[in-house]
Amino acid sequence: MLNQVVMVGRLTADPEVRETENDNKFSKITIAVPRSYKNADGVYETDFIPVDIWNNIAENTAEYCKKGDIIGVKGRLQVDSFEKDGEKKQVLKVAAEKITFLSSKSKEEPEPAM
Repeated sequence: MLNQVVMVGRLTADPEVRETENDNKFSKITIAVPRSYKNADGVYETDFIPVDIWNNIAENTAEYCKKGDIIGVKGRLQVDSFEKDGEKKQVLKVAAEKITFLSSKSKEEPEPAM
């Protein structure tokens, strides 16, 4: 069986690292991934994908990435189940195994010398 996801998108917010009771570090991020085709109105729609990252990957992503940066995510789909108001719910998200920093929106190219 194979459960693998690869995608590229922009961070929708600055990553924040939290710590579990077991001293594991994690971050919940969302990346905006535009679709490769236009809808009936001629507009490219965007999917907002939740991604969980853990330990060193979470720390490095929080240190080097900010809102708007483009990142690559390799991971697997994961379903989290929980109960809310007596009703069972499920959330599909990506559990990241590797994050690649592709470009920073905040870095500006230097002006050419005259």
